[in-house]
Amino acid sequence: MTTMRHRQAIGGFSLIELMIVVAIIAVVSAIAIPSYRDYVTRSQLTAGVAVLKGLTAPAELYVQQNGALNSNSNLAMLGINSDSSRLGTLSIEHESLVFRFHSPAGAIAILSRDTNTGWQCHMTLPHDMDSSLTPVSCL
Repeated sequence: MTTMRHRQAIGGFSLIELMIVVAIIAVVSAIAIPSYRDYVTRSQLTAGVAVLKGLTAPAELYVQQNGALNSNSNLAMLGINSDSSRLGTLSIEHESLVFRFHSPAGAIAILSRDTNTGWQCHMTLPHDMDSSLTPVSCL
């Protein structure tokens, strides 16, 4: 009979203990999930800029041979297609290489050529996105 009581005494967690654990998990999730989303967004933006930066050598070679990179130039001349990246689409606009992101929607990376300073990267983010997510290589 005493063994039965002993088993009931160590039977499990109380409701208060379980609620405390659930509360701790909720607080950790509330902190971790936005940080993770920012991390994923920053990595997507950095990957898109890396695609553009990889085109600087072929684009510079094209400019040296043809005088300018313009809207009539196509990306095939640079060895890439407009949909080569699953993160967005590439295009040539106003003597610049442009990467339009699928996600985050509305983000655009522009790589333009200046005869004095070389290739410069500019990033346009949606108005609701924190500018601190801009990749360091595109400030």
